[in-house]
Amino acid sequence: MSPDLGFNERLLRTVPFTLAPEDVVAAAERLKPLLPPTPYQRSDALSERTGAEVWLKFENVRRTGSYKERGALHALLRLSEEERMRGVITMSAGNHGQALAFHARRLGIRCTVVMPQYTPTVKVERTRTAGAEVVLAGSSLEDTIQEVRARVAASGMKLVHPYDDPDVMAGQGTLALELRVPEFEPEVVIVPVGGGGLIGGMVIGTRCWPRPPEVVGVQAASFPSVAARRSGRRPVFAARSVAEGVAVKEPSSTALALIEQYAVDVEEIAESDIERAVLWLLEHERTCVEGAGALGVALLLRDLHRFQGRKVAVILTGGNIDLPIFATIIQRGLVRTGRLVRLRIRLHDVPGMLAKVADCVARTGANIVEVRHQRSHLNLTAQETDLELELLTRGPDHIADVLQRLESAGFPVTRLDDGSPSEHARG
Repeated sequence: MSPDLGFNERLLRTVPFTLAPEDVVAAAERLKPLLPPTPYQRSDALSERTGAEVWLKFENVRRTGSYKERGALHALLRLSEEERMRGVITMSAGNHGQALAFHARRLGIRCTVVMPQYTPTVKVERTRTAGAEVVLAGSSLEDTIQEVRARVAASGMKLVHPYDDPDVMAGQGTLALELRVPEFEPEVVIVPVGGGGLIGGMVIGTRCWPRPPEVVGVQAASFPSVAARRSGRRPVFAARSVAEGVAVKEPSSTALALIEQYAVDVEEIAESDIERAVLWLLEHERTCVEGAGALGVALLLRDLHRFQGRKVAVILTGGNIDLPIFATIIQRGLVRTGRLVRLRIRLHDVPGMLAKVADCVARTGANIVEVRHQRSHLNLTAQETDLELELLTRGPDHIADVLQRLESAGFPVTRLDDGSPSEHARG
């Protein structure tokens, strides 16, 4: 690995460094006594659905909820005594900050984490609880650099960059060494891509294998910092992403070089596909994964037959999802898969009509979860009311049965959702 660079140089721009397979192996030896491996097992549901043999690496179950502990702890273990005394600082959208704070406290090192203001509350509070001083600044990860620069100049703290750092990248690459087991050697490894620390480490880490696998990167389409560059486009960024952990505009130049050198394909995934994958993992794998952590599964569910007949490892990189966002994803997912539907029924505003509608719905086995009367609309007569119902159902066929029963009973009904769940969302 290249020698450490000056603070200001590293803050102002990314500077390429070298990383070799032996660096990843050395990182694994340093981490081994302090960081146990995470679960790694076959997904019967994904394997059956895709025709591939799919194994999942559950980095979301780590103490701080993500793979970031690997790089953060390794960087802390590489500090000089003088750097340990000065303390460390970083900018983070959440997971790296939590990991650095947690292990810095274990090692008795002072830690400051600068986070974007939009960072989910769960990540902010867990970073504080882990022992770090948390500073909220700017609307994006890049915006936090000004605050970090000022604090480094004032205090001399050591910057531990979340992804553009040789020790961090080597630590992340140790994941590759845990994916080859006696009963399973992947031919494909699917890796979420944000700043590039993980995929850079994985590309080098898999060079330790006798037969290096194909590495496929997956990036949120709303933040295509790597995918756009790979395809020769100028990246266009959204204001937000459900995968905020990979919402990075300026990736590591080293990671970009490695992606280019090893011809890594980087796919873009739509927000709706990420949401579906989060819900799918909750239902079928009984595991909670944040948007960034679900990117690999989102690719498999979108391109069902792309890896048919191959052995595929997917990294679930993190599980730190904000509860309000999680609740919204669940509700939207129920709508997409036809298990939650909103209906509008025009009724004569007389006693007993609501009971008749409720009885008709009950006979279908659907569950009414919300009822709302609308009497004040100008398009209604004084004797009419619009009744809006939100129903939990078993799926599209069940909704069709509900609609038919209501119409047959003389209740004109209109669906208030699009009524067209996607095919791959049905499973």
